[in-house]
Amino acid sequence: MTIYFDMDGTIANFYGVDGWLDYLEASDPTPYEVAEPLLNFSYMARLLNKIQKNGIEIGIISWLSKSGTEEFDMEVERVKSEWLYKHLPSVHWDEIHIVKYGYGKFNFATSEDDILFDDEETNRTDWTGIAKTPDEILATLKALA
Repeated sequence: MTIYFDMDGTIANFYGVDGWLDYLEASDPTPYEVAEPLLNFSYMARLLNKIQKNGIEIGIISWLSKSGTEEFDMEVERVKSEWLYKHLPSVHWDEIHIVKYGYGKFNFATSEDDILFDDEETNRTDWTGIAKTPDEILATLKALA
């Protein structure tokens, strides 16, 4: 079993960054850098570490910008990885997938027990495992810890 998290709008308040779309249209990764966590990450990190000790893997599946160049995509991938390390430094992700915008996240599901937390309804609908909304993260993790 693997638990996957989307980033933007799920664990990172990307859409709460003023002017986020203007930044992206200018190929500026600032919103990815400055987005605040949407959850209590101290508590979440403790739960994730317990879950991993119980043999459950954890991962990230996050999209790149919709209209990014190859150079911008590489920058966004770097910034997102740094954001994870900055905000969840004690978490050692088993998988991190930063993929082209619109790529089917269901492609990463390997078991019907895999869980995806995502704010995007289409991603949850297409997921072949268990799909949940961001507001279910902490309760689900607590139940698995």
